[in-house]
Amino acid sequence: MGFTGFLIAITIVCFLLILAIMVQNPKGGGLSSSFGGSQQLGGVQKTTDFLDKSTWTLGGILIALILLSSLSFNGAASGSKVLGEDETAVPTTTVPTTPQAAPAATPAPVATDSAK
Repeated sequence: MGFTGFLIAITIVCFLLILAIMVQNPKGGGLSSSFGGSQQLGGVQKTTDFLDKSTWTLGGILIALILLSSLSFNGAASGSKVLGEDETAVPTTTVPTTPQAAPAATPAPVATDSAK
């Protein structure tokens, strides 16, 4: 499975995780409250247990997919700029061994006050 496959799988797991979290109600009134009594299939407690376990499972799958996708990412094919694999030659500058003559200093013009 390539990097694109992992991205598709991560997107699907994220969508399922959002659904599993949105169905739950922190005060116990989510999907489990629509079943009414415990006489129905599975009962209320089984529904909340299933939603809780599915949330944790999808979270674990999401973390595993993210870690595996980072291992399958091949940044060297496009030329990695972060790792600095493509080293370029730095141009060297040569320092002259004999000092060159300094330009003659010109005096700065003196401002005169013509308002007097």
